[in-house]
Amino acid sequence: MRIEAYNQIQQVYQSQKVNRAQKAQKAYSSDQLQISSFGKDIQTAKAAIAGSADIREDVTAPIKAKIQSGTYEVSAESFAEKLLKKYEEMR
Repeated sequence: MRIEAYNQIQQVYQSQKVNRAQKAQKAYSSDQLQISSFGKDIQTAKAAIAGSADIREDVTAPIKAKIQSGTYEVSAESFAEKLLKKYEEMR
């Protein structure tokens, strides 16, 4: 009688070992990452932006030269018009 009880207990533990082994095999599966075409387009755009300069030298160089030489002048009327136009756009 004791032998039968031992066998029954052994069977319970063996089935648990099998279940643990199966879970361990499932745990080692690999993950996969897929990036959509839209995501790839965004990555390409970010790379292009990162590679470009923050300041457009072809636009700022002549202005810097005029400021350094003292010949840069701003029209008060033009500045006021642009300022008011920007103010109206923000409203």
